[in-house]
Amino acid sequence: MPTITTLSALEILDSRSRPTVKVTLTLDDGTRADAQVPSGASTGTREAVELRDGDPARFAGMGALKAVGNVTGPIAEAVVGKQFDSVETLDRALIDLDGTPNKSRLGANAILGVSMAFTRAVAASQGKELWEFLPAVGSQTPRLPVPCFNVLNGGVHAANPLDFQEFMICPLGAPSIAEAVRAGSEIYSALKKKLAGAGHPVGLGDEGGFAPDIAAPEEVLDTIVAAIEAAGYTPGRDGVAIAMDPASSEFRAEDGSYVVAGQRLSSDQMIERYEAMVDTYPIWLLEDGLAENDWDGWARLTQRLGGRIELVGDDVFCTNPAIIKEGIEKGAANASLIKLNQIGSVSETLEAQRICAGAGYRQFMSHRSGETPDTFIADLAVATGCGHIKSGAPARGERVAKYNRLMEISAAHPELPYGVA
Repeated sequence: MPTITTLSALEILDSRSRPTVKVTLTLDDGTRADAQVPSGASTGTREAVELRDGDPARFAGMGALKAVGNVTGPIAEAVVGKQFDSVETLDRALIDLDGTPNKSRLGANAILGVSMAFTRAVAASQGKELWEFLPAVGSQTPRLPVPCFNVLNGGVHAANPLDFQEFMICPLGAPSIAEAVRAGSEIYSALKKKLAGAGHPVGLGDEGGFAPDIAAPEEVLDTIVAAIEAAGYTPGRDGVAIAMDPASSEFRAEDGSYVVAGQRLSSDQMIERYEAMVDTYPIWLLEDGLAENDWDGWARLTQRLGGRIELVGDDVFCTNPAIIKEGIEKGAANASLIKLNQIGSVSETLEAQRICAGAGYRQFMSHRSGETPDTFIADLAVATGCGHIKSGAPARGERVAKYNRLMEISAAHPELPYGVA
């Protein structure tokens, strides 16, 4: 039973030059570990609360000193000198200390930083890699996940007219994680050449994908297919498939319609448009195809396309075990995105994954748009056997850190399988 002997925190910058929290923790055997907490831009309304300072004179109100103070103040007072026999026990103590349903008093960024650092410290104290320490989920066994590279950005992640937020390439047919990363890098380079050749700017969005002056998602899909082929790969599930995250809550109007490239569509018309895309392009995954409060539309989308592609709920589920159960009961989606900071603790994240696995829902491990070099989610993806992960483009240090960590694990453990089970 490890005892926490020291706990500290620091305000650092994330990949968007906004403050976030770094937590450092020490155990009584001298083991020291830290964790850096990510931050999202496209956020669901039911996410755990990321505590910000609100001081307009400092970081435009986005400072994280309150969260840092909660780690070094009330949280440290509650956990330093105490023994915790599991990560879940620590997390429960933090959740009880916060006392709110959404971690709004202490902040999910403060609680998660402590939860991640403690998890890392206990793993190291036991002489285990993080992925070896974290538990498997249901019948899923550890495996190297398919990396889904965000190669083209729109929505709130880029200053362009594209309403859809993310277009990803997924090397499902690669024989290993190393070959999957190579495919992602080569296609990314081919895509840059295609865009530049067509006269588009090749600046980057928040997650490292290109942000061209394109409004129609179908034109993006045409360009990505051409880039896959130009790089020498085969578009499709046996080669390199495509995933999309429209982040549709961001372009849903108050009257319930969806506005895409200036065209106003109902939920059913959006479903029809997605179906046409699936018929035409090698799409195998659609995330947040409809908005978080469009439950009826989600059920119809699932009935229409759930047998053909993976339908991932992000804003609609928020990695929240209770909301995921509600979605399962309503027949919404067939997978959930998994983001640690949406729910705010390691054990609750694992519980969300267990609920998904028990219902036959896949879990899609995810970074956030505001990232750090922390690689916790890479180990979490391997440990839980979720089979696929997105960490942005195969470019920018905070993104490739996760992919590089997966290759390190694979090199040290060649017995681990690769791919979606």
